[in-house]
Amino acid sequence: MKKLRPLRDQVLVRRFESETKSSGGIVLPGKTEKTNRGEVVAVGAGRIDKSGNPVEMVVRTGDQVIFGGYHSDSNTVKLEGVEHVLMPESDILAIIESE
Repeated sequence: MKKLRPLRDQVLVRRFESETKSSGGIVLPGKTEKTNRGEVVAVGAGRIDKSGNPVEMVVRTGDQVIFGGYHSDSNTVKLEGVEHVLMPESDILAIIESE
């Protein structure tokens, strides 16, 4: 199994598959939109601020997240047939927490 280790403030997110059914159970045919949710697979060491001090990453491996921004094919990586997105931590909008 190949591993990818993000650098600096980069985060590797395994994108969840798009929903093919609505919450009411209706099948949504032909829905090919990519979801903006995923699971953090790997994180970089963090960035360095202007004073040269390390800034710790907020997200952790295993976090389920919602991310924004446009991620082109150049940011998309397939690892063992599964689509992942490489993005800066600042593109992550929220961490999904269970109750």
